[in-house]
Amino acid sequence: NRVETLDNVLAFIRDLVPEAFVEKAHGKMSGHDLEDIMHRFIHGGFQVLVSTTIIENGIDIPNVNTIIIDRADMYGISQLYQLRGRVGRSDRLAYAYLLYPDQRILSEIAMKRLQIISDYTELGSGFKIALKDLEVRGAGNLLGREQSGDIGSIGFDLYLKLLDEAIRSLDADAEVRDEEVYLELEYSGFIPDTYVSEPIEKMEVYKKIASISTPEELESVAAEIQDRFGPLPDEAHSLLSLAEIRIICKQLHIASLRERRGRLEIEFGRVAKISADRVVTLIQSSGGSVKIDPKRPHVLVLDTAAIGLKEKSEFIRGRLSTLVQ
Repeated sequence: NRVETLDNVLAFIRDLVPEAFVEKAHGKMSGHDLEDIMHRFIHGGFQVLVSTTIIENGIDIPNVNTIIIDRADMYGISQLYQLRGRVGRSDRLAYAYLLYPDQRILSEIAMKRLQIISDYTELGSGFKIALKDLEVRGAGNLLGREQSGDIGSIGFDLYLKLLDEAIRSLDADAEVRDEEVYLELEYSGFIPDTYVSEPIEKMEVYKKIASISTPEELESVAAEIQDRFGPLPDEAHSLLSLAEIRIICKQLHIASLRERRGRLEIEFGRVAKISADRVVTLIQSSGGSVKIDPKRPHVLVLDTAAIGLKEKSEFIRGRLSTLVQ
């Protein structure tokens, strides 16, 4: 998907299949040149188009029946789904080949993405893929300050919540509204199809878990889910652990948890509310895996590289719990 390497791929294909006519397309080309390339491709002027993800949306070429996606492990589920949808737009049998390096270890998340795309190939599978994408990435900061958009499109429940917050903000005697916590972690729990098979029921469960804000609500929702569907599988346990982590973050006035490449940053919104003794104890007992960011003294850094996805929720929850007074 790099413009700089398209010419190399172009030359490789021409050497490999000299009888085929090959052209390229990318976002740095002028509108006129792109239009000319696509017009000739649609009308059979050449057989192979080497392109960046500029073809991801808005291109409908019924006579194209094969797409090869290089480094498919680097794309998100939605991108893979859109790219795969560029073929098979007529009654002709279509093929999508997803390539990834054979000499590199794929991350667990990348493997899940590729597995989902390969599992759901039938017509109308978009909604199921969207649910799986939610499971892999996590629900994100659904109600956080980073979100924006038209109030008419966000749903009645969230509308009522926002309305209630607006009314309370006008009341001078109202208590300070709970701060939202931004979570960006490299793992997420989810609800397996083997546990809750119906998509509508599954969305209801996700909704209940996303609304948890107190330990009592957490206990109540967990008990309700187990009563309806049976003992919780590990994946659902991880999802509830995320809700518990969010509760602890609010207790500690944590503004965000951001994890990238085995490094978890804990940003405190109100440092004065945190026990310095507990922070020092956590750092000293961590064996070097917990440190204060020297450039941002209100940020703690945890090394999570050696922690597996399955154990990560318990690890983060345990570290944060030691700071709660």
